Amino acid sequence: MTTTTRWSVGAPERSEYPAWRELFRGYCAFYRVPMPEEKVALVWSWLTDPDHELEGLLVRDADGTPVGLAHFRPFVRPLHGAVAGFLDDLFVAPDARGGGAVDALLARLRAIAAERGWNTVRWITADDNHRARSKYDQVAVRTMFVTYDMAPDAS
Repeated sequence: MTTTTRWSVGAPERSEYPAWRELFRGYCAFYRVPMPEEKVALVWSWLTDPDHELEGLLVRDADGTPVGLAHFRPFVRPLHGAVAGFLDDLFVAPDARGGGAVDALLARLRAIAAERGWNTVRWITADDNHRARSKYDQVAVRTMFVTYDMAPDAS
């Protein structure tokens, strides 16, 4: 766990499910992705399963209340002969933004990457997510890659 004067960052505890759920729902609402309760429960089960590749972090305020989340996992980079980290989700509650919560989350993720020998941490964001992109431009390098999604065969 990483602790600063104002923020502490660590893996979610089982007792924090209600707080994580509200943050995750806020994240889903931001991207306008419906999230039925069974999918919320499934993601939580992944986060609390030590054998699942998905891991999570919560940033907590001075009172210990979770105000933000990050979900991440390793991925292999054959072209580089390396393992990296992929940041799937990053969200800070609107009333906690601008106070360093996201910096604490990203700093902990950077430390995890170093501990595990990952050669980079990668993520994507919406082109119009200007507030987040202004932060990302401070801590990371924007790549020139374009992302595609291909649906599986329907048959």
